[in-house]
Amino acid sequence: MRKIEFTNPHRRKHFEYFRTMNHPHYSITANMDITRLLEKIKDESLKFTPVMVYQITNTAHQIKPFLQRIRGTEVVEHDYVHPSFSVSTKVSDVFSFCEVKYNGEFKDFYERAIDRIKMMQEDPVFEDEEKRDDYLFLSALPWISFTSITHAMHYHPHDCIPRISWGKTFQDGDKTLMPLSLTGHHALIDGKNMGDYYNLFQEKISF
Repeated sequence: MRKIEFTNPHRRKHFEYFRTMNHPHYSITANMDITRLLEKIKDESLKFTPVMVYQITNTAHQIKPFLQRIRGTEVVEHDYVHPSFSVSTKVSDVFSFCEVKYNGEFKDFYERAIDRIKMMQEDPVFEDEEKRDDYLFLSALPWISFTSITHAMHYHPHDCIPRISWGKTFQDGDKTLMPLSLTGHHALIDGKNMGDYYNLFQEKISF
């Protein structure tokens, strides 16, 4: 982790302008072509959720603003952020949080995710570790091919952890599409960063 300094005067003004807003978050939803990814999952007998969580998290690590967090008037950038994602449970009709440590290696992440998902289904938790901001908050709505989404969050102090959600897949000709929503704090994540994320994510899952 390291401290980030916005030395460019215009970039600093941009940060201060959005940092002081009561509602500085914004969300974009786009449909992603996951046809090739589903083929790979089927061919390799993989499970969808840990693969999707890995791909979303891996992409975030290539777009630096998704690793940055606001602390007071300062900004830090993490080397790694770790997904905390929703999973259904066997003990209730509401979800559990499920955190899996991320280090960039797919096989290691996938195996640990399978174990953690099973654990959280049997013994769910509903809180992340306090005073940590090295998360990505992920959620799935597999019942809805949504076109937009909002999230519950604390606006102050600065809740700048990105929220990323995916929805129900649907067919468009010979393609399988999936809505993917990104929610970010505008003081850190600009529209271009969102565009870069979507383009890179599509590239990564197209093989």
